[in-house]
Amino acid sequence: MKNKVHCLEVWGDLACFSRPEMKVERYSYPIITPSAARGIFDAIYFKKEYDFYWQIESIELLKPPKYIALRRNEVKDKISASEVQKWMKGTKAITPLWADGTRDELGTDQKGRTQRQTMALKNVRYRIHARIHSRDAKANLNAMNAQFERRASQGKCFYQPYFGCREFPAFFELVQDDSETMPVDIDLDLGWMLYDVFDLSRANDAQAKPAISVFHAQLKSGVMQVPDYESEAVRKTENDNVE
Repeated sequence: MKNKVHCLEVWGDLACFSRPEMKVERYSYPIITPSAARGIFDAIYFKKEYDFYWQIESIELLKPPKYIALRRNEVKDKISASEVQKWMKGTKAITPLWADGTRDELGTDQKGRTQRQTMALKNVRYRIHARIHSRDAKANLNAMNAQFERRASQGKCFYQPYFGCREFPAFFELVQDDSETMPVDIDLDLGWMLYDVFDLSRANDAQAKPAISVFHAQLKSGVMQVPDYESEAVRKTENDNVE
């Protein structure tokens, strides 16, 4: 028997759910992806020791998708976790991460900033339905459901949820009664959509390797049904060749 399904209404000014094939010049899907939706639930309630993940059931589109073009300055490099650990242990001297610099200062013009185009969404609002899927058969699901509802109803989160990029904050409200707001009446065949970037069948830590999965996403009357991760409708790169 499936666990209780929870519902969140989420909204924000900007969002970007990048299509993997357009990662350099980012182009957003017209609706939030299951992995981004799972991230919002994780921000409100997730405990690694409980060994569970959020299974997204469906997503309702409450505002029609509208795109906005953004051009942003981004740094080319990122800090290596192993480097930071060496700095903390004092085994290696701290070196700056350059956000900008000249050839005279750095010896190369391959570091510093670069401008990138982003086709983002603006004024987004969704209703997301999800349930806790435990990998532990002895888990106390009633207690976990109660903890989530208490935190979500009080607006508590471990960190600010976001829509694809951390600079695009997401706001949320627990939906406990039937809402009067109807989804946008729109049908779209979205093709292959990113489902998740990790293998949800097992617990993942900070060193977990990416395991891309996709599914054929379709929006019918403004509602996108999301198959279970274990379903054959979800294609995993380790097992399938997606054409």
